[in-house]
Formats: sequence, C-alpha cells, structure tokens
Amino acid sequence: MTDGEQRNEADTEFSTGGSVSPEREHPQNGVFHPQERNVREEDVSRETPTRTTYQVKTAADLAAFSTSFADAETPLARAAENSVLARIGSQSRPSIPRPMATRTFVVANQKGGVGKTTSTVNVAAGLAQLGQRVLVIDLDPQGNASTALSIDHFQGTPGTYELLVDGTPLGDVVVPSPEIPGLDVVPATIDLAGAEIELVSVVAREGRLQKALRAHPRVGDAETAGEDRWDYIFIDCPPSLGLLTINALVAGAELLIPIQAEYYALEGLGQLLKTVDMVRAHLNPDLAVSTILVTMYDGRTRLAAGVAEEVKSHFGDQVLRTYIPRSVRVSEAPSYGQTVMTYDPGSPGALSYLEAAREIASKGMSR
Repeated sequence: MTDGEQRNEADTEFSTGGSVSPEREHPQNGVFHPQERNVREEDVSRETPTRTTYQVKTAADLAAFSTSFADAETPLARAAENSVLARIGSQSRPSIPRPMATRTFVVANQKGGVGKTTSTVNVAAGLAQLGQRVLVIDLDPQGNASTALSIDHFQGTPGTYELLVDGTPLGDVVVPSPEIPGLDVVPATIDLAGAEIELVSVVAREGRLQKALRAHPRVGDAETAGEDRWDYIFIDCPPSLGLLTINALVAGAELLIPIQAEYYALEGLGQLLKTVDMVRAHLNPDLAVSTILVTMYDGRTRLAAGVAEEVKSHFGDQVLRTYIPRSVRVSEAPSYGQTVMTYDPGSPGALSYLEAAREIASKGMSR
C-alpha cells in the first residue's frame, strides 16, 4: 500500500462519514447558506479536519449565491437608508405657524465651550427648515457662526464691524446662506476684535445694534413689516460680557443661555444674570431670560443629570425639555461649512436641535 493510500485510509477511519456534507464545506463554496440549515453535532469531525479547496469569491458571486439574504437588512444599509430619508425629509418638513412679530434672541454665556455658537446656528437652521425666515448676526470676532453657515468672513468682508462702527445699513451686510433657504447671515470678521475700543468714544455706543435692527424694514410685526419679515433673529455673542455683548442685550428681547451639563458651566452663570439685570434696569426693560438649553448632555453620567436637575430647579419652565446630547456629528459639521441639520439630518444631535427649535417656537405661541 502506498503512502497516499495509507493516508486516505486513515482519513476514512477517523472520519464519521465517507463524504463531506455541504455544511462542512467553506460557506462560499457550499450549496446551502451556513445559517439555512442546522449543523448536527454528530456530522462534524472533532479529530481530523476535512481537507477542502478554498476559493475566494467576489462580492458579485456572494450576492448571486446568497439569494435569501437582503442587503437592505444589514445595520449599515438601514442606517444609510435612514440618513437619506432624513436628508430628503429635512427639505420638505411641514411648516410651523409664524410668530406675529419678529422675535430677537440673544445667545450668550461668557463661559466658552458650552455650545453657544453651535446652538445658535443649529436652532436657526432648524427653524428655517420648519418654514421660518431667520437672520443670524455673528457678533463673535472668531466668526465661527459664519463658518458653520458657509459664509465668507475674511478680513475686509462687510459684516457686523461695518454695521456697528461705520453705521452701514443692515441690508448692505446681510448674506443669504447657500445651504439653507430662508436663512440670512451677517458675518463677523477679525476686524470686530477692535470694535469695542473704537466704540468707547461713540455716543450711545450700547444701542448701535438696536438702532440698526429697528431701521430695517424686515424687522417688526405683520402690520409694519409684512409677510417678508424675519420671524427670528439670533445674535451670537462672544464669550465675554464686553461692549459687543451689551449691544446684543440691548437689541434683543429674549435671552437664550446654552448651559453645558457640567459643574463648571454653572459657576459663571451668576455674573451673566447680574449683567442682564443691569441691562434691564438701565437700557432694555423688555429683556427677559426666556430659554435655557442644556447642551452636551450625557445621560450615562450622574453629573449630567444632576446639573440638569439643578438648572431646572432654578429656572423652571424656562429650561427646554429637549437636551442636546454629546454628538460627534455636531462637532464635525462646521469643518464642512455646514450645520448638523444639513450635514447629518438623521443624527441624534440634528434631531434634538430640530425638536428644540419646535419647542422654542411653541413657547412663543403660548405667550
């Protein structure tokens, strides 16, 4: 007996059967899908593996082989499908009722990194997608809101500096957002960094922005401004309580305060509220803290829940029921010159900001 015959005889002796069942073949070569039939334990040899010739299959071969397997059932395909549907739906969301007059929000918090600019642009984008006409005024010299809305803000671009320092009319510095219909922007450039020094000697320097807004024909109620009026104006402030922020507080009627769900976010809140009281007493009696938005919320931690409860116990109904979760998509969007509302409409961050926008609108209607 030759060596080959001896090996074949040994294989037969230690094997449970003379032939290889389809289940024991490589999944790409067998007649049956590996999950279509149950493999009996007695059909599998535990001692000696069966020699099988393996053949690499292409994706097309696998698709033809797996007739019972639908690609749409994979988690990745379902996620892609949901994202596409959300993107299409974001362009055709049913409109919500417009307010009877322009609502001007000041988005301020002197602590940086709490999601102030992110909340400004995403709430504004959400309202625009809901059929509202929105204006975003970037008062931060860094120009982050302008970046997120795909608006040029290189040095020399007409924007908030010209509006405040040179007295340029608001209509001359407004730019429509290329990404979102119904959303207009007044960009900020690095020139704005010197505006506070240049405004020191100007008469009524705290009311420059208020004067510019009141002079524009699209600011007002349905009777004075008509159907072409802006429904919402959001003023994105720098992370400080300087003259730029004071201008915003004088020009606005409602204050939106984003609060990060961490302990440090609460420390500087008292100083901001003292500034608001000062402005209300001397410059703008109509200013009210109307909206508190909890951002970067992580429901897995006790700290986030504790901070949210503390904020709610102090501000009550002013705190939105919608919390904005931590989201990588929200952070990625500005690098593509977009808000998360257009970058990934189906993400948790986008859906949360959309719900926050609805809540802000409904609170205004209930007044």
